[in-house]
Amino acid sequence: QVQVVESGGGLMQTGGSLRLSCAVSGDIFRVNTMAWFRQAPGKRRELVALIDYNHTTNYSDSAKGRFSNWRVDAERSMYLQLNSLKYEDTAVYYCNVGMYHQLTHKYDEVWGQGTLVAVSS
Repeated sequence: QVQVVESGGGLMQTGGSLRLSCAVSGDIFRVNTMAWFRQAPGKRRELVALIDYNHTTNYSDSAKGRFSNWRVDAERSMYLQLNSLKYEDTAVYYCNVGMYHQLTHKYDEVWGQGTLVAVSS
């Protein structure tokens, strides 16, 4: 089994900062692409940032210039620094991991349970 656990969410005021973490563990041969998604109340889940195996990162338009995404392969972890928070950043943030299983080398995508970021106006 593979576990993906997010942490770091909370309640912040507009303009504040937060750092989210995503930790991956379990039956893993290699972690491939890692990504942050978010889902605001009543809206569809959307991609925020994605980082591939070579550490190339892409951001949504709403994240560019304010959010920073990186990964630490030795820890099998990923981080998202959220700066200059806006009310519209309020959402549950999910970590999505593309990985290969240790024994079968089968590719799979695993989601975490999400962490809530609430920004007060």
